[in-house]
Amino acid sequence: MTKDGIRIYEQSDFAGMHAAGALAAQILDEMQERVVPGATTEELDDYITRRVEEAGAKSATIGYRGYQHASCISVNHVVCHGIPGPKVLKDGDILNIDVTVIVDGWFGDTSRMYVAGKLSRKAQRLIEVTHDALMLGIEAVKPGNTFGDIGAAIQQYVESHRMSVVRDFCGHGLGRVFHAPPNVLHYGKPGTGAVLEEGMLFTIEPMVNLGRPETKVLSDDWTAVTRDKSLSAQFEHSIGVTAEGSEIFTLSPGGLFDAAAKG
Repeated sequence: MTKDGIRIYEQSDFAGMHAAGALAAQILDEMQERVVPGATTEELDDYITRRVEEAGAKSATIGYRGYQHASCISVNHVVCHGIPGPKVLKDGDILNIDVTVIVDGWFGDTSRMYVAGKLSRKAQRLIEVTHDALMLGIEAVKPGNTFGDIGAAIQQYVESHRMSVVRDFCGHGLGRVFHAPPNVLHYGKPGTGAVLEEGMLFTIEPMVNLGRPETKVLSDDWTAVTRDKSLSAQFEHSIGVTAEGSEIFTLSPGGLFDAAAKG
């Protein structure tokens, strides 16, 4: 069933989303000790590729529009879609690792922030604000609210800390597909956009810049960076709308989702 072009899933479908989300979150937990100065983003991606295979799952990104990696790894001023490669992490680098797995046809999509070595105070502030903005966006999810309520909660919080929300990328519907309606904007006005209904499945994944919100895509046609070279951070959960609010499918098994935010 669809509403406003948005598929409505059954409560029984949530189990499949929890299984896919749990695997993606477990793999990200395991990255915590592997993100260290001297590691390459390619080595991190190789580990993720291996873990997905060992779990009997599939990577949603390998082969997606020609992409050849099991993760996107976005370092410092890279906003999103950073391609793993020979880049060596330096002390103080911050990075987002984004993983999407397919388990029994269900898609689990999540990302979080890490730091290699010692975290600078300004980077920690950025990461804290981004994490808290995501959680405020999730708090706005309940039947009868709108997608504009989610975006407004995120935008107001971020801008109150004199940071900016990236406008060029957004969250998305998912379930048995990787990307589907709706587009979940991380900015907006309360009471606008489609009305949330029980059974909707989507990601919320705000990208927050220390500087201005503008981005540009590099010549590889994937990597998006901040135009002003300011640091950027992102957190992402996959969620489902319930009768009372929402369920998060991608909770960290080890409670590590906000580890970088804690410094």
